[in-house]
This record gives sequence, C-alpha cells and structure tokens, in this order.
Amino acid sequence: MKPVVVVGAGIGGLVAAASLARAGVPVVVLEAHIYPGGCAGTFYHQGYRFDAGATLAGGFAAGEPMDRVARAIGLESWNARPTDPAMVVHLPDGRQVRRWGDPARWQAERLKLDPKAEGFWHWQERTADQLWQAAQQLPPWPPQSPRQAWRLAGLAASTASRHPAALPGMALDAILPVGRRLAPASERTRLLVDAQLMISAQTTAAHANALYAAAALDLPRRGVVHLPGGMGALARTLADQLTRLGGTIHYRQRVTSVHPLSGQAGFRIETAKGMSLQASQVIFNLPSANIHRLLVDANRPRRSEPADPPAPDAWSAFCLYLGVEDGGIALDFPSHHQVILGEPLGEGNSAFLSLSPVWDSARAPSGHRAVTLSTHTLPQAWSDLHRRDPAAFTGRVERYTERLLQAAEVAIPGIRSQVRLQLPATPLTFERFTLRAGGWVGGYPQTHLLRYEPARLAQGQYRVGDSIFPGQSTAAVALGGLRVAQLVLAEAAPSGLPVGLAPAPPLMEAA
Repeated sequence: MKPVVVVGAGIGGLVAAASLARAGVPVVVLEAHIYPGGCAGTFYHQGYRFDAGATLAGGFAAGEPMDRVARAIGLESWNARPTDPAMVVHLPDGRQVRRWGDPARWQAERLKLDPKAEGFWHWQERTADQLWQAAQQLPPWPPQSPRQAWRLAGLAASTASRHPAALPGMALDAILPVGRRLAPASERTRLLVDAQLMISAQTTAAHANALYAAAALDLPRRGVVHLPGGMGALARTLADQLTRLGGTIHYRQRVTSVHPLSGQAGFRIETAKGMSLQASQVIFNLPSANIHRLLVDANRPRRSEPADPPAPDAWSAFCLYLGVEDGGIALDFPSHHQVILGEPLGEGNSAFLSLSPVWDSARAPSGHRAVTLSTHTLPQAWSDLHRRDPAAFTGRVERYTERLLQAAEVAIPGIRSQVRLQLPATPLTFERFTLRAGGWVGGYPQTHLLRYEPARLAQGQYRVGDSIFPGQSTAAVALGGLRVAQLVLAEAAPSGLPVGLAPAPPLMEAA
C-alpha cells in the first residue's frame, strides 16, 4: 500500500499529515532539516534557543483554529500558556499601544489613542468574527472545479440571506483596500494599523484587501500563547502526534525529485541521501518555485535556474538573534513588541521583537533571555549585492544590524549593554536553512482576495503553507493543512487508500 508522502515538515505539512494519519491513511513525511517547523522552527546555538522566523503563536482560544486542529488530530493539549497583552506597539512619538486580547481592556486602550477610530474597530471585529467562521466553511479557495464554484455561490447566498444589510458594505470590502475604512481615524491609528498589517498581511492599509485585513488585525483576540521551548514546540508536538497516530517522519532527507509512476497512479520520490519510495499522493509543504524544481515530467524540463521571488512585492526578512542577560527586565514584561522607527515600513524602519519568557529555562542559560528581532526586506537586493559586491553586502548587514539594535533599545532601554551573543540573518540565510527559493517568507501580500495559489496542483499533487488559503500565520497555515487533508481524502477511494476515522470537525465540502 503506497502512502501519502508529505515533502517538508512545516506546520501545514505536519497538520495535514497528522489529520490523514488519524483517518487511517499511511503517511510519510520527508524533512531536509534535523528538526521540524521550517520558518516556525526553533534552533539551538551556544545555550540559546532562538525562534527562527515566526515568533507569535495565536489562534489557541476555544473554537479557534489551533483548538480545531487539536480536536481534528486527537491532541489533548498544546501545553501552551496564554499571554495578554499579545504585544506592545511602540509608535514614533513615544506612545505605547498594548494589543490586549481581553475585549474591555483593548477597547479602553484604543479609546485612549483615538476615540474617532472606534467605528473602524467595531467594523473590524464584527467583520472578523464573520470571516473566521466562513474560513472554516468555505470550499477550496480559489475554486478549482464547477462543483466548488457552485458550493461557494450557495454559501454566499446563504450568508447574504442572514445578513442582508451588511451585503453592500461587504461587497465593497471584497474589492477595495481597508484604508477607506480608516478615513475618520487619526494618523496615529493609521500608522498602528499599517504596522499591524505588515506583520499579518504583508502590506499596509492603502493596499490590503479590507476583508482580509479585518481578519488579520484580529489575531490578538484569537488566543495568543507562549509555547515552552519556543515556537518549534508547536512542530515538535505535531510530529510526536503524527508518530503516535502511526505516521512516519524522516529527517535529513532532502527530496531531490518527484516522478510520476509509469503505467500506474502514484509517484516515485527520491532524496539526496538515496532514499526512494513510492507515494499514492504527494503534499508539498514548499513554495511553488521549489515544487517546480522537484517535479519530473517527460513533457516539461525541471526548473534549474535560480528562482526569483514569487512577486516583486513578496517579502523576506532580516533577523537579528540576541542572547542577553536579563538583569533589569521586569518579570511581567511583555514578550512581544513592534517598534516603528519611521516610514516606509520595513527595511529597518519597523521591527518585531520577541523575548523568551523568564520562566522558560529551556530557551536560555540561567539569568539570560533569547531575543529574535526581524524586519521586512525585499530579497532581490540582498542576492544581487551578495553576488556583485560582497563588501557592500557586509556593510548592509552591519547597517541593518544597527537599525534593529536601535529598535531593541526602544522596546528594552539599555539592552545593548546586556547583549552576549549576536547573530544576523539575511534572506540568503533563510534560503540556506529553510530551502525556500529566494529566501521568500510570509506569504503573498494580501492585496486582493484571489492572491492565493490553489491547494490542488494536479491529480494526486497538493500544496500547503502560507501561499494557500487562508494564508499566513501559524493558525492560518494549520487551518490550511486541515483543508488539504480533506481534499486528499476526497481522492482516497479512487486511489485505494484505506480510510478510517475522518478528521473532525469537518471544515468544508472538499469535492
């Protein structure tokens, strides 16, 4: 019996694999690295455990995506600790805005900042509630078959009948940027929203689709937690659950090619270490450029040239990992900070800082903390400079390092004197360690509702990750993993796969 093979042990791939394993499907995961998680992994260096990319875990409240994932794969607990506020946003004028998950505290906080923006926040929360629910009911998005399109039309008609008064506004929000909703708000609120959208939608209010923006701004309300040991604990928990459910995961097995089987359904998958196995279906936890490099087709040569970013506005990240002494940092000091130094956002003008909790002794030596700082950056300039002028590349690393240290000083005054370890990471670093072509991370900037790649590539081939609906964040990627598992199960009977207990609760009609 040929298994389903998942290429890559990121969050989406692991969720899909565990969901299929619980349904009685044989599953094998092949991971190039020595640990799972991908961009949501945690790496060890000189006594510190640093979150490599993603640092904020949301969607863990009851009924939210990570709770649904746990129930779908039979997981009793994530072993996570709730935290509130989710983050502190530092504006250039010195104001600090706490993004509380508690509704009353968040309303009080935003009223202090800008009473004129209250209508915007009421719209955002009301719309987000509707959208997060819809995201768990939609058929595959974008639709890839007449039946899926028909199912989508029926869902839209049902929603319109329940909320007729909201229909005109939502229709406009579906095609226009969220900036139009901010007209009465102050410049401070506009900057706050822009900064929050940069980390949750990869673009600002002038460009972010209004419906997606409403949901993306809602992450602090959806249950932000700390995971003991760092973000990588999420992937390790999923990997452990996968093996308990009968699935298999192989590390240090970088897939080099995927071949269609001659004369029969399925694929042959080969790795750099000589492993070769057959699969009934393949799920790629990779960007499209990586997928195209692996697929072998007699009618189409594999792509071998260096891949450009998937779009000119697609971001990577410059990160700075710091090992610091924690002297003087209050025990209840918030762990996540967004610092705005100037505009345009990104490229060192804005940064996100995450500090390991004082109680998490696995993250750092006694009396120390692990810190991850990141800023959005366009990857092409880094690769061009590295190839053309290595000295200038080194100078750019130094400038970005200094800019992130300035941001760190805003969030934690005096932190420079406490730094004991300092590691910069460019988009080339992300490409080297995550193998994502071009070092692209974070998903597509959500400028319109069709800016997703289809989950189904071809018969027996699927993709998961931040490029499919519902997009970026660990919660969204995990939800996407569940959806893809159900698409795979829809093909299970024709492919001869055994199907036992289907993932529950169902998210959609898959066919």
